[in-house]
Amino acid sequence: PTGSDADKSKKSIGSLRMVWSYTRRYPAQIAAAVLGLALAAGATLAIPAGFKRIIDEGFVAGGGQDIDTYFHYLFMIVGVLAGATAVRFFFVSWLGERTVADIRRAVQRNLLRQAPAFFEENRPSEIASRMTSDTAIIEQIVGTTVSVALRNVVMGVGGTVYLFTLAPGLTGMMLVGIPLIIMPIVVLGRRLQAISRASQDRVADVGAMTTEVLGAMKIVQGFGQEEREAERFAGAVERTFATARRRIMIRAVMTSAVIALLFGAIVALLW
Repeated sequence: PTGSDADKSKKSIGSLRMVWSYTRRYPAQIAAAVLGLALAAGATLAIPAGFKRIIDEGFVAGGGQDIDTYFHYLFMIVGVLAGATAVRFFFVSWLGERTVADIRRAVQRNLLRQAPAFFEENRPSEIASRMTSDTAIIEQIVGTTVSVALRNVVMGVGGTVYLFTLAPGLTGMMLVGIPLIIMPIVVLGRRLQAISRASQDRVADVGAMTTEVLGAMKIVQGFGQEEREAERFAGAVERTFATARRRIMIRAVMTSAVIALLFGAIVALLW
C-alpha cells in the first residue's frame, strides 16, 4: 500500500500489536484455547471420515452385520468435539474479557496523567463513550473473531489435505475457483470495514451528545434551548441511521454475493 493506505495499514497493525501485548500475558490460557481449538477442528474434520467408515466398512464390506463399532467411534468423535468446543469457548472468552479489563485499566491510568488542556480539546463524555464502545469491539475481536478465524484456517487446511486424498482432480479445480470467489468478498469487506468504523463514530457522537445535554440541562432550559438541542440530537440520530443504512446495504449485497458465488461454485464443481 502507498500513501494513506499504508498509514492505515500500519495503524491497524499497531493496534493489533497493542492488543496482543495485553493478551500474551496469559500464556497458559492461550495454550488451553489453542489446544481446544485444535481438538475441535480435528474432531469436526473426523466426522465425515467416521461416516465414511460406517458406510464403507460397516454396510458395504460388512453387510450391515456389525456396525456398532463404527457408531461407537463416531460417538467418541462427537464427545471430543463437544468437550473441546467448551474448552475453546471458555478460554477464548476469558482472554477477551481479561484483555479488555486490562486495557480499560491502562487507559484510565493514562487519562489520569493527562493535562487539563487535554480535556478541553477532548470531551469527557466522548472519552467515556470510547471507553465502553471501542473496548467492547476489542472484546469481540479477541473473544470471538480471532477464534473463529483460526478455527476456519485449521479446518480449511485440514479439509483441503483430506480432499486431496479423496479426489485430487476435483480439489484442484476447487482451489482454482477459490480466488474468483474471494476477490469480490475482499473488496466488499474493506468497504464494510470503513462503513462500520464510521457507524461506530456516529454512535459515539450520539452518546457524547446525550451525556453533554443531560449534564447541562439547567443551562439548556435556562436559555430556552430545548428545541435547538432536540434538532441537534435529531440530526445526529439521522446521521447515525444513514451510516447504518449504508452498512446494512453493503452487508446485504455481500451476503448475496457470498451465497451466489459459493453455492454456484459448488454446483459448477459437481456438474
